[in-house]
Amino acid sequence: MTGPDNGPAPFYARHVFFCVNERPDGHPRGCCKAKGSEKLRNYMKARAKELGMDRVRINQSGCLDRCELGPTLVIYPEGVWYRCESMDDVERVLQDHVLAGGRVPDLMLGPDD
Repeated sequence: MTGPDNGPAPFYARHVFFCVNERPDGHPRGCCKAKGSEKLRNYMKARAKELGMDRVRINQSGCLDRCELGPTLVIYPEGVWYRCESMDDVERVLQDHVLAGGRVPDLMLGPDD
């Protein structure tokens, strides 16, 4: 199987980077970890495994530089950004985007957000 440029196919069908960056208390930009991102990332990773998503990788990431909007994640190869504040949000992203290939418009972050 080859990728779109006739090179090798991507190793993962979807690769999720979930910010778990931590800043000091009181930092003006805040941080995703203080907003619960580590628990949400752990839930996403466990659910992906439960759902048998073998070609999906859920990674924690350092700062994605959208701290004020967090908790944030980005999914590749599409490059779609989401704000997930709850396990229900994570479940919707997993089911509708990662598994079904669709989008969750009300959770998506645009370039101007």
